[in-house]
Amino acid sequence: MADMATAGSFSRLGSLSTLRLWTLRRSLKVAASTTPRVRREFARDQGACALDLPLRKGFSLREPWQGLVGRGQRVVGFDAGRETWEGGRLRRALCVVMENIMGLEEEEEVEGLDTVRLTELEEKIFDVLIATLKHFGLSTELRVAGGWVRDKLLGKDSADIDIALDNMLGKDFCEKVNDYLKSIGESTTGVGVIQSNPEQSKHLETATMKVKGVFVDFVNLRAETYANNSRIPTMEFGTAEQDAFRRDLTINSLFYNINKRSVEDLTSQGIKDLKAGIIRTPLPPKETFLDDPLRVMRAVRFGARFGFKLDDELKKAASCDEVKSALGHKVSRERIGKEIALMLNGKKPNTAMRCLEQLQLFPVIFTSILCNIKPPLEENTGRLCVDYMEAAGDVFEAFEAELEVVPSTVGAPRKFTGEERRLFYLSSLLLPLRNVTASNLGKKGVEVSISELIIKESLKLKSDDAKKVLQLHSAAEQFVELTEMLLVDAPERTDEGFQSEKRVRAGLLLGEIKGMWRLALVLSSVLSIPLDETSSSHLTERTNSCLIVEATLLRLGLEKVWDKKPLFDGKKVMSLLGLTKGGPQVKEWILDSQMTRFHKWELAHPEGTEEQCLEWFQGEHVKRLKSS
Repeated sequence: MADMATAGSFSRLGSLSTLRLWTLRRSLKVAASTTPRVRREFARDQGACALDLPLRKGFSLREPWQGLVGRGQRVVGFDAGRETWEGGRLRRALCVVMENIMGLEEEEEVEGLDTVRLTELEEKIFDVLIATLKHFGLSTELRVAGGWVRDKLLGKDSADIDIALDNMLGKDFCEKVNDYLKSIGESTTGVGVIQSNPEQSKHLETATMKVKGVFVDFVNLRAETYANNSRIPTMEFGTAEQDAFRRDLTINSLFYNINKRSVEDLTSQGIKDLKAGIIRTPLPPKETFLDDPLRVMRAVRFGARFGFKLDDELKKAASCDEVKSALGHKVSRERIGKEIALMLNGKKPNTAMRCLEQLQLFPVIFTSILCNIKPPLEENTGRLCVDYMEAAGDVFEAFEAELEVVPSTVGAPRKFTGEERRLFYLSSLLLPLRNVTASNLGKKGVEVSISELIIKESLKLKSDDAKKVLQLHSAAEQFVELTEMLLVDAPERTDEGFQSEKRVRAGLLLGEIKGMWRLALVLSSVLSIPLDETSSSHLTERTNSCLIVEATLLRLGLEKVWDKKPLFDGKKVMSLLGLTKGGPQVKEWILDSQMTRFHKWELAHPEGTEEQCLEWFQGEHVKRLKSS
């Protein structure tokens, strides 16, 4: 126990024993040398939270400790762990032991309030709606449904106000609101009606209008009955309780009764599950999923989004053959693709994809409709794809974090956009399939990349997504070789010719992949180092390699090289070649090849002038004439 006394600053608070804290400290010595993600998972398994903190002058262990206390956590001890080099920076792994553990890697901390705190604007919106009821003597009860209630209870703002009416259609109520506004001399607003579209999971007519400048949707409460082999229900007016139980998840089944200014948990599970962080269905999960199999994917998406745990019975139902078959046959590919897109756009795409794979849903979603796959996919293909995605995601996050810290000297973007993140995670997920083909649906005998077919057919995403993913896969493979060249540290390879060769190779690749080159660079890191190596040195090595290559490319002046105006355009080259008119053969056989030669010269001579380039061309032309 003497070791514990000298090792860190432990506080013997709460219920954890001194022996428990001492064991944690000894174990953390091992955990501190692993990757940040593995370290967090280790700490959580041990009943703790692991923070990776960059060392700085004046660093105090009490800062993060007190910060946790300020967020409502009861800290019972902490340990400094070990100091390690990661991503070129010295970091300290700090283990914090708490009474009620919530993994710090989760998206948000859940307090699960029992009441909704309205903003001033929300109060004004609801006051207009209640005043409308009173003005016309309506007995209608107005309830805000679903996501708005959930998010407000989690302490988050939401602009997605969906109001359910118990005894009238949304369009009729909107007209009443406008009549009331007109009666008090306020301006009215247009009413939009979104017709029902069962094929697109739009089962009821929805009316929408602006109230106090905010779009609000209005729809009637409903009950629904599903027929066999169909995910399109028969709809009818229902009670608030029927509406709550027909929803996908308990956390989405809550209402906020505007008339009474109170939360209604009619399933008696919504608030409880929100506080406990559990994803559960109001009705038995298998029944819920067979009625509408898309709810399986929604459960996964919300679980990943909030860091909630899927209920055991829900997981069992989601992975059963009957539900998997229903997902593949009853749900349109467009709807499946939209759910995948939402997962990729979320903060935890890796978590969502891992969950789909563990529920054995990966083949149903991505590959089940494809045929003549060559080479045939292994049984563990889904797991391999998610492994690549997680490994690439770790590098992506570490790389981006360093970009934000290190100032740019060339005005380069230092943070990836949401669209770039989505494309990166989609590309990394499909990276192991880059050399696999399948028959193009509808075009007999034509084989194309399975990645393209998954995006365009299985998920019905944009054709441009498929194009960009294929470009990223190709560029990532080229970056593997380029990285080896750029990282060469041999005295005999400092000659000017080798430096020019590096500029040419790199410039051609960046000119091809353009603004996505950083994504391709990070993607290439998981092709360079085997995934079965899990020590932190490999995350560090991948990240540092990307940072060095990026810095080298910027130093070579290749940022946005594709936008640089060439010294010689096509017309000048045709003039030099003595060509009076073009044509397909001239372009393909002569002009394109000459333009490439000019481009390579400019890349190799970044300070070269038009006169020098012309002198080079004339010399090359004379050599060619003599040899012919």
